[in-house]
Amino acid sequence: MKIKGMALVLCLIIGSQLAMAQVNVADMVKEWERSKAYTKEYLDAMPESGYALKPTPEMRSFAEQLLHLADANYAFTSAATATKSPFGQGELEKTSDKSKANVSNLVLSSYDFVIDNIKKMSEAQLDETIKMFGRFEMSKRMALAKDFEHQAHHRGQTTVYLRLAGVKPPQEKLF
Repeated sequence: MKIKGMALVLCLIIGSQLAMAQVNVADMVKEWERSKAYTKEYLDAMPESGYALKPTPEMRSFAEQLLHLADANYAFTSAATATKSPFGQGELEKTSDKSKANVSNLVLSSYDFVIDNIKKMSEAQLDETIKMFGRFEMSKRMALAKDFEHQAHHRGQTTVYLRLAGVKPPQEKLF
């Protein structure tokens, strides 16, 4: 039974990645806008005091998880679109101002960066091949799909942080 369950999960993950890899520009923008709204609900749900919450000492705080998500949004999008990021790699996560207002602003701005740069792309550009981070060859479309997966992963991790802070996580937003 465990093997069947694991196989099903693996098929769903691969299927979602293939589906995202075939999404056109308009649909990709729509999905990123939905994801931004969902992430905003997480940012809004956590009280100011919870932004410093770390489930264990070696883990990132709630703020650091979301700043890491934002750092990656800039890095992946910069690599995929050849647009200069306004931040150096990993710079946001190291910011000293981890207040709710600042983190929310930085994270939501990272989504705007992704969305604005996708809007500037043509379907043909999405299919161009690039070398991500100098190592991984893939289409620009796939690079953006990997960024989408990354931000969903880290937002999902923060569900535990919300529960530890006594907050009910936002309802999922698949559609």
